[in-house]
Amino acid sequence: MKEEVLNKLVNSVLSYDPEAAVKAAEEALQKGIDPVEAIEEGLAKGVRIVGERFGAGEAFLTELVIAAEAMKQAIKVLEPAILKSAREKKTLGKVLIGTVEGDIHDIGKNIVSTLLMVAGFEVIDLGVDVPAEKFVEKVKEVKPEIVGMSALMTTTMAKMADVIEALKREGLREKVKIIIGGAPTSKKWAEEIGADGHGGDAIEAVEIAKKLVKAF
Repeated sequence: MKEEVLNKLVNSVLSYDPEAAVKAAEEALQKGIDPVEAIEEGLAKGVRIVGERFGAGEAFLTELVIAAEAMKQAIKVLEPAILKSAREKKTLGKVLIGTVEGDIHDIGKNIVSTLLMVAGFEVIDLGVDVPAEKFVEKVKEVKPEIVGMSALMTTTMAKMADVIEALKREGLREKVKIIIGGAPTSKKWAEEIGADGHGGDAIEAVEIAKKLVKAF
């Protein structure tokens, strides 16, 4: 029964059908399926497949956008249950997250944000196309334990290094741990720019966040 609902979630994304995604999300809640599992094993799985198709030239950008919208609409249905679960847990720390300047992709970032909330983190999401100055300003304001940066293009991933340098100039680098992620990034790139960790996917990013926050 659970597999059937998870498959419905996957297929709603693969068929670019936000309405079907919402219905499948409602069914998942009705049947007591963990909302995190509904996202990771259903919606996110579908979006990853569409992303792979897009990368291979088998899907258009418009299809990728609609697939992401289907997931977004379904997450709205699941979010109350996710937030309730997060409130019941002790806050592990604050995570300031955003997609770097010049990049407007937010699919991966949104999945990471949701799973961080479920894990018990307080998440401050700066959105997309975030300049280094905005990261610095918000670090000063909210004093997070972790800064998370996402980039989906090789042309924008260099902006991650700019954010780290800006934090250094302001004397803030030693006060936060930095995690990066996104398709063109790697553990090697994280080391090169002086980040503390690299999340290959949303689940790994959350596990790294949990480890890093213990360092405080």
